[in-house]
Amino acid sequence: MNQDGTGQKSAAAQRHCEGADMARDMEAAMDGFVKEIKTFKADVENRLQQREERMTSQDRNFTTQTARPVLSRGEPVEGLHRKAFDAYLRSGDDDPLRGLVLEGKGLNTQVNSEGGYLVDPQTSERIRGVLQATASIRAIANLVQVEAGSFDVLVDHGELGSGWASETDPTDDTDPPVIDRISIRLHELSAMPKASQRLLEDSAFDVEGWLAERIAQKFARAEAAAFISGDGDDKPRGFLDHDIVADGDAEWGELGYVATGAAGDFAASNPADAIVDLVYALEAGYRANAVFVMNSKTAGAVRKMKDNDGRFLWADSLAAGEPARLMGYPVLVAEDMPDIDEDAHAIAFGDFHAGYTIAERPDLRVLRDPFSAKPHVLFYATKRVGGDVTDFKAIKLLKFSAD
Repeated sequence: MNQDGTGQKSAAAQRHCEGADMARDMEAAMDGFVKEIKTFKADVENRLQQREERMTSQDRNFTTQTARPVLSRGEPVEGLHRKAFDAYLRSGDDDPLRGLVLEGKGLNTQVNSEGGYLVDPQTSERIRGVLQATASIRAIANLVQVEAGSFDVLVDHGELGSGWASETDPTDDTDPPVIDRISIRLHELSAMPKASQRLLEDSAFDVEGWLAERIAQKFARAEAAAFISGDGDDKPRGFLDHDIVADGDAEWGELGYVATGAAGDFAASNPADAIVDLVYALEAGYRANAVFVMNSKTAGAVRKMKDNDGRFLWADSLAAGEPARLMGYPVLVAEDMPDIDEDAHAIAFGDFHAGYTIAERPDLRVLRDPFSAKPHVLFYATKRVGGDVTDFKAIKLLKFSAD
């Protein structure tokens, strides 16, 4: 019995040991399998992450190239800007404009604090050309472009010291300069032409040309009035807004006038004498570039005048684009000048390039509004411009009064 029992126990123990070994082998195999699975999973995740990063990088590059076009040396920036601006005007698609940067010009087409997108150079030049060609003081004034909100003009009233000197005599000290600062503030000028969406969708419709013409017309009317009689409150200050006194009493900051000798009219005898007096009231240094400014009604009265020999003082232009002349000086017919009336300053004469300065920012912006006037689309165009007299000696006025 004891021997058989002992043998049975030994066999059972052996089988238990073999089972334990098999369990350990299976556990080790499972651990190895789990490790392989984890390694494979980590490798797959790593590859997926790398692929995602590559795709993200490609998308970012594509987006950048679409929203911020890379301007190659062979492709002019003006062409890209015009295409992007045309798409914005027709459909409101502003993605190309939103990121377009005009490299080398210091300008950006994006919406700024003023609102709107920068007009492309071709359209802007067309607007500027129309404004310059209109019968406005802009055509004869000093025009400067600035980036700031104002433009300062320094005027030196002092006379340069001069004289004859010898080797032994002492030289007198010159007087210190007397300088005035004239600050021309820029004001926002706006226009709001409108067009139907159907017209904008017509590919044959020259939307840039249409917009340039409409904006220029509205800007020209507003500017022409402001440069003559604007009060300087949210608009340029016109030369007629300054104090106007008799020419002999005029000081700096005042414009001098010459009287016609009759209230609301030219004098009954020798009416042309007032024109002659106005011309020679201006200093010789300014007369070389001087221009007459008057409206059509006044021009109609003046062109009938003759000198003592019966010759007309007025001479019509002999060439297209050339102005008529009065006593040999060009005439700008500006309809915003006052009519002939009692105490009216209906004629101006002077060197306006020296006497009046217009300051403006070079950028013109347009904001598309398809909601406020359905089914039409409004285009809110803005620019900043200012103007004022910068040399009061350079402009004289003819006053229709007895004295």
